[in-house]
Amino acid sequence: MGFFDRLKAGLKKTRKGITEQLNNVFDSSDKINDSMYEELEEILIMSDVGMQTSIEIIDMLKENIKKKKIKTTVEAKQELIDIIRDILTGDEQLNINSKPSVILVLGVNGVGKTTTIGKISNLLKEQGNSVIVGAADTFRAAAIEQLEIWTDRVGCSIVKHREGADPAAVVFDTIAAAKKRNADVAICDTAGRLHNKKNLMAELKKISDVVKREAAGCDLEILLVIDATTGQNGVIQAKEFKQAAGLTGIILTKLDGTAKGGIVISIKKNLGLPIKFIGVGEQIDDLQPFNADLFTKALFDESSGSEEE
Repeated sequence: MGFFDRLKAGLKKTRKGITEQLNNVFDSSDKINDSMYEELEEILIMSDVGMQTSIEIIDMLKENIKKKKIKTTVEAKQELIDIIRDILTGDEQLNINSKPSVILVLGVNGVGKTTTIGKISNLLKEQGNSVIVGAADTFRAAAIEQLEIWTDRVGCSIVKHREGADPAAVVFDTIAAAKKRNADVAICDTAGRLHNKKNLMAELKKISDVVKREAAGCDLEILLVIDATTGQNGVIQAKEFKQAAGLTGIILTKLDGTAKGGIVISIKKNLGLPIKFIGVGEQIDDLQPFNADLFTKALFDESSGSEEE
């Protein structure tokens, strides 16, 4: 099964939560009117697109329908799809053109952060990059051990200190090792305690400062892993982490486990943060770079394809 089919299968719950309901509105509406707009807006809100974003999307739809003189609900539906695709488009590609480039991965406990780092390392290795991983989540011994398992599996180097060591020191040593070994990418894990803990945010700022100093002139991605099943809580997390560490993008995991995949739209529209990767399963290749066009096609594709019911 190719990734498009896996993506489509992974979005099955979201498609039932959003797409099928939107289709029902368009199919049951004899004409474009205020009642149709209200129903569309309600569906978007209930799918975790967020109230303000949902209102803005419907306002854009109204404006475009008027401007383009759209008369049929079939055309109106396609216009809505185009609006959503355009919102999601932009800056999806990783900015890792320098040698080394640094990727700092953030996220609260339970979102799949360590597993995500392993999967990204594998993907970058398959693309021909040499990768060094820094185990800077030193507050959890299990995090270091889990990362070691992944680096052994993927076949890349790991930099680690003892449990409880200074995370910023691990990051410092990881960047130094990447420079010394002429590695392409250094990926650094970070602690994942709750986003509303001031000490964690201060720690992340310290790590971020180390990265910006030691990797000056290098391409830097600061990515937040969010569990899609948390819905709008994920948006709140993103706001907090963006303020503390200056995020450059989002990695959205567990999209296959939620009917409220509208969080993708909410994050991009509300925070201006691009989605860099999405995860739709447990397999090593079920995390893939985000592609707005492919995602929108998978979300609104009504053909049965190879999707299992």
